[in-house]
Amino acid sequence: MQTAALIVAAGMSSRMGNFKPMLNIGSISIAQRVVASLQQAGVEKIVMVTGYNAVQLERHLSGLGIVFLRNANFEHTQMFESACIGLSYLEDKCNRLLFTPVDIPLFTAATLQRLLESDALLACPVCDGKRGHPILISSSLIGKILSDSGEDGLRGALDRCGAPMTEIPVDDRGVLHDADTPEDYKALLRYHNEQLVRPQVSVSLVRELTFFDQRTAMLLHLVEETASVRTACQRMQMSYSSGWNVIHALESQLNHPLVQRSQGGAGGGGSSLTEDGIAFLRQYDAYASAVRDFATRHFDEYFGGLF
Repeated sequence: MQTAALIVAAGMSSRMGNFKPMLNIGSISIAQRVVASLQQAGVEKIVMVTGYNAVQLERHLSGLGIVFLRNANFEHTQMFESACIGLSYLEDKCNRLLFTPVDIPLFTAATLQRLLESDALLACPVCDGKRGHPILISSSLIGKILSDSGEDGLRGALDRCGAPMTEIPVDDRGVLHDADTPEDYKALLRYHNEQLVRPQVSVSLVRELTFFDQRTAMLLHLVEETASVRTACQRMQMSYSSGWNVIHALESQLNHPLVQRSQGGAGGGGSSLTEDGIAFLRQYDAYASAVRDFATRHFDEYFGGLF
């Protein structure tokens, strides 16, 4: 089991006047920044619940290896309902998760590490005496949250879930900055310009050309999880034919099959990873994690004096 992340991005951005997730902070969008920070901290399974402008946002983020879920009733529901869609999906797929709305993009990977070092069932970062995001939630609490009445939203459900909120002190004002209004957005931009440079590493395997990377790994993870190449492709905003092209190209480089099909019947057909496919995916995950850890640990050694 692993640490996952749940980003809620189904809202209509009515107070902002523009679609918040795709507003830029520097050279990348708010949504891209949230994903980048989570990936920098080593979070491998990232789920985003979309609703308003879902197709546009999913295409915008389609190369980042995210699982997309839809809140089809986004116009008539609040964040709690979107959170429950993601929590239902992740309940048996992780042992804990980091939850955040998409419009709080400037928390740092160091803050995420502080949260992940905690043994608490429920924890949040605290800066200047104020609670912020992301919130660390143990999967053991998800069932109680899902069965909650939803009164007072997710905050009320967390208050009633049976675990105390552990406050993790951090020196990171990014946990407090959201983008609800144009004034909030201007404050985000000002704070962004004060932040430090940090490493971001993506591991690819190459012969003459790249044949395996983070996005391909996500495709295989989703095939393993859903037992369907078609469903895996849908969740990544990838066409079904493109998904099989990626798989066939990878298999030709490794000289053995990674995905096997089963014929339909009473239960329908499907796809699954072969034993070689599972072993290769686990090796890549372990290697990529080790490379990211190395980059984080040695960044200050090489660049600390410059930034």
